[in-house]
Amino acid sequence: MEKNEVGNIAWFDLTVADADSVKEFYKSVIGWQENPIDMGGYNDYSMQTPDSLTDVAGICHARGPNKDLPAQWLLYFKVADLKASIHAVTQAGGEVLMPVKNLSSSSHYTVIKDPAGAVCAIYADI
Repeated sequence: MEKNEVGNIAWFDLTVADADSVKEFYKSVIGWQENPIDMGGYNDYSMQTPDSLTDVAGICHARGPNKDLPAQWLLYFKVADLKASIHAVTQAGGEVLMPVKNLSSSSHYTVIKDPAGAVCAIYADI
């Protein structure tokens, strides 16, 4: 299955108050390398495998577009239609935790909670 195929877990982010120190933790424990992403006044980080430098996860400051995200590893599931999936969340007993935000110029996302209380993000291409 292709990483960005609808239905797949396409990305993982960790959002914390101090991404600089937490990325150092994961660098020393896992061996990841950092790829700084300029967020306009501070850097978030795309973390890469040590051998191939493949982007595998993000470590982000709880600022800007991430200020409302909980401090936890957040999985991003790709969906075909974000609006339809948001409707399905509420119809199936879940909860939308934040307004839709742009993930990039070509995709948008929201964070949801399932009926059991587990939190994840869903995103789709624009």
